[in-house]
Amino acid sequence: MQNTSDRPATRAGRPDGTLGSMTRTHSFNRKGGFLKHHSLSLAAIAILLVWVALYFYSNPKTHRGSFFGNAIADWTGVVVTVIATKYFFEIGSAESKQPGPRFRNRLFESVHEHSLTIFLALSGAGWMWLYLKMDSEAKWGQVVGNIVSEWIQLLGLVLLTKRLIEDKSKEGR
Repeated sequence: MQNTSDRPATRAGRPDGTLGSMTRTHSFNRKGGFLKHHSLSLAAIAILLVWVALYFYSNPKTHRGSFFGNAIADWTGVVVTVIATKYFFEIGSAESKQPGPRFRNRLFESVHEHSLTIFLALSGAGWMWLYLKMDSEAKWGQVVGNIVSEWIQLLGLVLLTKRLIEDKSKEGR
């Protein structure tokens, strides 16, 4: 009989570390606590909030104000990339974790396998709707327009990395 204590423990006991369902459990090692396990997300959100505060009190017609507005869109993309790729998947994309099978129903499994694309498309449509309702030349209209652009870039990157590779990059391996 093989000694299983030599193998590293995984969250669900599977060798690939995937969970048995789409819900997260709190069975992972809590050593270090909440901050250790979410420090990247929290840091990115904190930086985003700094940019929002700086932009709120600046004039968007100045170089500084314009920079702060662009930084909001860029860091919103960073926050989405960090958090969305933790919970959503895109089968075949180098920008996403690869999900294990979860559902017997083909429709549910397809939604699971493409949840990152679905999330980016639906939330991007929401940002687009908001942008179309705003004055594009207004202070926050410019920021929302930049966020729409960021969302299209993220969605494009996810879809492009399903079929295309870049030699000597982490995603190209």
